[in-house]
Amino acid sequence: MPFALTRLLGAATAVYSGTIVVAPKVLAKPCGLTTPSGETPRPVRTLIGAIGARDAAIGVAMMVAPPGPALRTAVSARVFSDASDALVFGLTLRDPKARKKVVAFALFWAGLCAASLRWS
Repeated sequence: MPFALTRLLGAATAVYSGTIVVAPKVLAKPCGLTTPSGETPRPVRTLIGAIGARDAAIGVAMMVAPPGPALRTAVSARVFSDASDALVFGLTLRDPKARKKVVAFALFWAGLCAASLRWS
């Protein structure tokens, strides 16, 4: 079962990441990066698409990598990406409420994935 956690986290990462590629507002809105009318500006859509593509690739790697070094590398990439996102969003988002929420979510996900390294 614990090994399945790593695969499940990879699947959840891939699904969520694919979602933000197709619907960037899913991430833009909680970050406070939408316009007053609720639209996601083109530059924000571009960056969220890049983040989503990166994370989808990592999620798929977590699902299919063989146990051992390859899987640990994929999970470590997920942890590093989430920790980096927490740092960047934490330093740059204007809305303090959005900043706290996004940083907490990214750090929670990084911690959960880091804990799954035990079984990778």
